[in-house]
Amino acid sequence: MGSKSRILFIAVPVMLVLLGVTVYEYGYLRVQSEINDLEDGVSIKAKTLAKYKALIAQKTSIEEGLVTLREARKAESSKTIEGQTPSIAAASLQGTVKGMITARGGSIVSERAEKPEGSGKFIIITVTIDAVLPDTRALADTMYAIETQSPYLVVRELDTRIRAFKDPRDLTVKLKVSGLMEGR
Repeated sequence: MGSKSRILFIAVPVMLVLLGVTVYEYGYLRVQSEINDLEDGVSIKAKTLAKYKALIAQKTSIEEGLVTLREARKAESSKTIEGQTPSIAAASLQGTVKGMITARGGSIVSERAEKPEGSGKFIIITVTIDAVLPDTRALADTMYAIETQSPYLVVRELDTRIRAFKDPRDLTVKLKVSGLMEGR
């Protein structure tokens, strides 16, 4: 019995130590790991909340910046030809140039829209107009009106000839005018 009690006397403390190690390994360390994970989650959520608070505090300045950008975009879009399609924009451009010519005493002989050209975010709309202007002063005024127009227009080609050599006042003018349209 002495040897059994001696084994029991040694085995019980060893079992208690092993039980302690097992409880420490699978109990305490696992609980500690879960606590650390929860603390990390809380700190991440606190940082996210701080970022949201900062964004909410900047809301008014962001809205003011957005209003400013919308106004700038509106001002910039006024410099391009309006129209949902290139055909509609070409018709608008033809009407604008035709109005400038007829306002200065000219008459339109023919008008045609050229094929639109792509240029990055924009589409270049070009129209060709044949007109008769009463004199060079009307031509100069028309050219000035086209070049200073908003939306911006550019005279790409200009061909001017005297209509009748005996009466050199009337001019036959061929204009190729281009403008930009926002691409979709």
